[in-house]
Amino acid sequence: MNHPKLKILGITLAGILFMAAVILSLFIFQMRQFIKTACTSQERPITFTITPGQSLKQVAGNLENQGLITNQFLFNLYVRYKRASTKLQAGEYQLSAHIPPARILDQLIEGRVKLYRLTIPEGLNMDEIALLAQKANLCPATTFLSLCRDTDFIKTVKVNSHSLEGYLYPDTYFFPKQTTCRQVLEKMVATFHKIYTREWEKRGEDLGFSVHEIVTLAAIIEKETGDASERPLISSVFHNRLKRNMRLESDPTVIYGDKKFDGRIRTRHLRRKTPYNTYQLRGLPLGPIANPGALALKAALYPDTSPYLFFVSKNDTTHYFSKTLSEHNKAVRKYQLSP
Repeated sequence: MNHPKLKILGITLAGILFMAAVILSLFIFQMRQFIKTACTSQERPITFTITPGQSLKQVAGNLENQGLITNQFLFNLYVRYKRASTKLQAGEYQLSAHIPPARILDQLIEGRVKLYRLTIPEGLNMDEIALLAQKANLCPATTFLSLCRDTDFIKTVKVNSHSLEGYLYPDTYFFPKQTTCRQVLEKMVATFHKIYTREWEKRGEDLGFSVHEIVTLAAIIEKETGDASERPLISSVFHNRLKRNMRLESDPTVIYGDKKFDGRIRTRHLRRKTPYNTYQLRGLPLGPIANPGALALKAALYPDTSPYLFFVSKNDTTHYFSKTLSEHNKAVRKYQLSP
C-alpha cells in the first residue's frame, strides 16, 4: 500500500513539472514571437555601430536603446542559442526597426555594414582626390597626401614612382567607415594594376616606354581632352613630337608644376622651369600630372596614325589639328585670338 506522503510528493512533483513545461512552452512561444516580430512598422533607417571588442551584452543593450529590438535579454539568449556571440562583426550598419531581430542578427553576422561612396572622376590630381576622400569622411587630406608621397608605402603597392600621382585609378568605390587611409589608397592602386594588364605593359615595352612613362603621357592626354573621342588623335600628336624630339608644350603640365599659378597662363608661366613644364623640357615630365582613366591609358598605348604636330582648342571641347606651325598659328588666331 502506497504511503500517503509519497503520494502527495508525487502529485507535487507532477505539478511542478507541469508548470515548468507550461512556462517553458510560454517562453519558447515568446522567443519565437520575439525573433520574428519587428519592433515597429516604421522603415526609418537607423545607423547602428558595433565597435571592436564590444560585448554581446553591450550590443544587445544598444539595439534596445536605439529602438531596434524590444528585449535585449531575449536577443542575448537568441544569439547564444545560435552560437553567434563571437560572430558579430564590428562596423557601421544601416538597420531599421521594421526588420525582425532574426534578420538583424543575420546582418550583424554577415557584416553587411554601411558603405560610403567615393567617386573619383578622370583627370583629377592627388590633391583633389585627397579632398574628396576627406569630404567622404574616409581619410584626412593631409594623411592621404602624406601616404601618396611615402616612398616605403609606394613600394608596398608596387608603384615605381616618387609619388602615387597617376596611379589612383578614377572609379566609384565603396568603403566601410572603419577603412583606413592606407586601405583606401591600396584599393585605388590595386584597381590601376587590374586595369593596366600585362598586354598593355608589353605594348608599352614594344613602343619603348615604361609603365610610368605611359601613365605620364596618358595623364597629359587626359588633361588635354575635352572630347573623349579625340584622345587617340591627341595622343598621336604627342607621339609624333616625341619621335622628333620636339617639346610637348602642353599647358596642363605648366599649371601642374607651378604652385603659384593664378588661373590664367601667361608668358612668365611658360618660361618658368619646373620638372613638369613641357615648354621648357624635352620629352616627358618628371611624372604624371593627374590620374588618367582607361581610355586615356589606351590612347597613350594605341595612338591614331596621323601627320599632326599641333592642336588648338576650338572652345567647344574639340580641337583643330595642324601639320605645320604656320597652319597652327592661323588656327590660334582664329580660335583663340579672334574677338
